[in-house]
Amino acid sequence: MPTPGEDGLYIALISIHGLIRGHDLELGRDPDTGGQTLYVVELARALAQQPDVRKVDLFTRCVVDSAVDSDYGDRVEELADGARIVRINCGPGEYIRKEELWDHLDSFSDNLLGFIRSEDDLPDIIHGHYADGGYVGQRIALNLGLPLVQTGHSLGRVKRRRLLASGMSAEQIEKRYSILRRVEAEEETLSVAQRVIASTDDEVRNQYGLYDHYQPERMRVIAPGTDLERFHPSDGSEVDSPISAQLDRFLTDPDKPMILALSRPDERKNIATLVKAFGSSPELQRLANLVIVAGNRDDVQELEDGAARVMIALLLQIDRDDLYGKVAYPKHHRPEDVPVLYRLAAVRRGVFINPALTEPFGLTLIEAAASGLPIVATEDGGPRDIIANCENGEVINPLDVEAMAATLIRMIEDRAGWEEKARRGLEGAHRHYSWAGHARRYVDEMRALLEAAEPRPQPRLQPRPMLFHDRALFTDLGQNLLGDDESLADFVHLMRENRSRATFGIATGRTLVSALHSMRIHRIPLPDVLITSGGTRIHYAPTMDRDSAWERHIDHLWTPQALRNIFAPLPGISPRPRIEFSRFKLSYFHDADEAPSIEEISALLRQNGQTVKLVHSPGYLDILPVRASKGFALRWFAEHWGIGLERILAAGGSGADEDMLRGNTLAVVVAHRQGEELSQLVDVDRVYFAKEPHARGILEAIEHYDFYGECRIPSLT
Repeated sequence: MPTPGEDGLYIALISIHGLIRGHDLELGRDPDTGGQTLYVVELARALAQQPDVRKVDLFTRCVVDSAVDSDYGDRVEELADGARIVRINCGPGEYIRKEELWDHLDSFSDNLLGFIRSEDDLPDIIHGHYADGGYVGQRIALNLGLPLVQTGHSLGRVKRRRLLASGMSAEQIEKRYSILRRVEAEEETLSVAQRVIASTDDEVRNQYGLYDHYQPERMRVIAPGTDLERFHPSDGSEVDSPISAQLDRFLTDPDKPMILALSRPDERKNIATLVKAFGSSPELQRLANLVIVAGNRDDVQELEDGAARVMIALLLQIDRDDLYGKVAYPKHHRPEDVPVLYRLAAVRRGVFINPALTEPFGLTLIEAAASGLPIVATEDGGPRDIIANCENGEVINPLDVEAMAATLIRMIEDRAGWEEKARRGLEGAHRHYSWAGHARRYVDEMRALLEAAEPRPQPRLQPRPMLFHDRALFTDLGQNLLGDDESLADFVHLMRENRSRATFGIATGRTLVSALHSMRIHRIPLPDVLITSGGTRIHYAPTMDRDSAWERHIDHLWTPQALRNIFAPLPGISPRPRIEFSRFKLSYFHDADEAPSIEEISALLRQNGQTVKLVHSPGYLDILPVRASKGFALRWFAEHWGIGLERILAAGGSGADEDMLRGNTLAVVVAHRQGEELSQLVDVDRVYFAKEPHARGILEAIEHYDFYGECRIPSLT
């Protein structure tokens, strides 16, 4: 088999939320279409230009919605030679905010896996962006046995702290942002990622350092680039541009130096403090105009709540301080206006300011520097690195109104200093922040990673699929088939009648011996496929041979003795009988009254460098390799046997079944557990909650989906 990247690297970037296309990016349209959108598009283009890269795919969500341009529904969009955007189905077609995407990400993962396999071209690197891209990225990487790289862009723990400090309650934060789910996804991704690409040292230390799975040896600081052809010094056309005319109609003396702020109307961007600083200083008002470009709007009242609050506060502050004729705040601007704004501010000997409460990086600062415009920026986050590299500005306390005004006055009045800062900024932007330089460093890191990575998965010996089988039914054993002999008999009868066309599988947490014993007692026919020990072993009829390729695949980051040492001293936790243990499964009794909580145990494992999967059910706790679960095993089967997930009915009854039920499978939760461990699946696509318990609930689902007939796939609403 060829060495990974032998013919050039194939890099798969995953960035799911927001509106992504290769032209006319709608930056600032909403909180989800911001700097990350621009970053991933430009990264894809820059990587494709590297001689060591043969192909870059940027995977994002397919959006078919009359409220947005039709471009976002195009399946494939060419970005450059060797780079394209590929749009994957993910839940409903309409455009929804990122917090509403979580229950659809498993479907995105399954659809993306299907696309990769249909192309018959395995990526060398999977690179997730943000928490949602990381969640999908780690599922793809774990399924395919590929290296995962992650870029967080912004982090949930940091955001939660900031929102709590702003006065929001924990309940409000969770309801609005699903922050706990996001943080858990970030922790899981960090546990799997072999490289984390950060923008600044501050981001590594003070943001990723908040996570249990913080592993600094895996972190690499590679500052983003900027488009130096798009952002450049004045060419003389700015003064007569349409955006200049828009600004000038606000201003009594438009030729004064311009203090430019460019951001989304978001409370974190701290525009209100900037307006207060300007309004409180007659000297600053005498010296300069203030220009605030905060997204696009037709009517403030039609903006989202947060954006509307910011804009209303801004307008009220302007009125309160009677700043008319001194402040411009245009309603609309186009993407092509942004470079012109920087150059116009530079021509008028102004300053660019980023007064955000915190700024993970600060891409606008680099754009301003490349345009010959000195900068002032928050001291919290990435701007320190940018200003240290470019030597073209000053950092400020974003909450100190007087200091902010004083810094702006000093920058504008010092004409010689302004010239020097403008010159150094141009040099620094070209030296430190070109996309070509970023891409070269990135490719060098990926090459080093692949040289140290595990061998690429070898072709798998596949068991012979049963002839004419075009669908499969998988069910848990204890929660579903046992407990009602009458309904079990009816289920077995129906399953036997359709055995010639449908594969029958059982997925259980029990060992092979225990599962076979129970099936014999209850007269359950031997399945075609038996997944045991929580998904760590797969057996095939008629002799129940183990799938050794699967076991080689899951033997990744698995250190059972280290795990035993961690669990040994914990109160309320004791080993179950040895029969419940296997090479890839540790099993313990868990006394909820004495033992640490599952969250505490998870944190303890992370802090000890253990990357595993925890499966908890009342009274019990199983520990599995990170690549193992019932859901992962089922997908391994589906790939081998050539049966689409949308034609697999998965029946579950406990939390251990959850990832078997999420995604593109047809799924049923039987009634006797639906109020407990799996209640969070109520709103998930393709999960049917049966009214009947035990096997009767599976029979109900078979009828609901017409499983042995047309095998209906429910439409998304």
